[in-house]
Amino acid sequence: MAGVLIDQDERVLLAQRPPGKHLAGAWEFPGGKLEPGESAQDGLARELREELGIEAGAGEPLARVPWAYGPKRLLLDAWTLRRWEGTPQPLEHTALQWADPHAVDLALLAPADRAILQALRLPQRYPITPADLSPEAHDACAGMVRDALARGERLLQLRLPLWPVEQVRALAAELLPEARRQRAQLLLNADVEGARMLGAGVGVQLKASQLGAWTERPLPWNQPVGASCHDAAELVLALQLGADFATLSPVAMTATHPGVPALGWTAFAALVEAAAVPVYALGGMGEADAAHARALGGQGVAGIRGFRRR
Repeated sequence: MAGVLIDQDERVLLAQRPPGKHLAGAWEFPGGKLEPGESAQDGLARELREELGIEAGAGEPLARVPWAYGPKRLLLDAWTLRRWEGTPQPLEHTALQWADPHAVDLALLAPADRAILQALRLPQRYPITPADLSPEAHDACAGMVRDALARGERLLQLRLPLWPVEQVRALAAELLPEARRQRAQLLLNADVEGARMLGAGVGVQLKASQLGAWTERPLPWNQPVGASCHDAAELVLALQLGADFATLSPVAMTATHPGVPALGWTAFAALVEAAAVPVYALGGMGEADAAHARALGGQGVAGIRGFRRR
């Protein structure tokens, strides 16, 4: 169990692992192992009492992260908590710190805890620009993205296959100041070099064909990396290269790929349960599907339909 304590300033509590323990010095979310027959809520409350000296209120499920440290396998079940009694104290850790979740350096976290932080700070919706926009539609596309930012979207992919790569990069550079003001992130489709040139606030959505080409994360931790996946093997590759999240498609039939069989929600749930990165449902998705995707363990939904300007 892992407790993600969130205070009134929307900061999260991180705890530093003490000397002599596995991953000593790394930061993590406080918690520990369930005892036989113990419920998730009871086990988390007991662990937070032992580690922080607090009495935890009711929490809400956030993410379940299967992980392996060598031969040791674990399932990290993370819950968010906004109410507790007492002041957290480092009873079993070297130190505690309250941090803005968007400012935390993921490289400082224990590897299994990175997916928890990403699940916390990633939004439920991941809009993607329509692929049929022509290069002449620059102003319309820029307006669409600005409208999305104004509506509160915080993760947007610029997928414009008809545009020259330089024009897509120029659009991202034009929109980047506004995205940064809104604490939003723009992702280029498949263009790692363009993301590197533009820097913080711009990431990349890797195609499935690119996943096996990288042996390590292609961008720094302050630039998001998404992975386009269609099966369990590609979700494993996404984890191995350090992707922040994955899209899994097609969950439903789509007009753009009429001959591609859909995974369906049952397969989506099974794949998400075994994945150690946050996963968005993609393919035939609208805003109304976000709650269902999250109920099955997903991060939310991604796509074009349902995100166009109304």
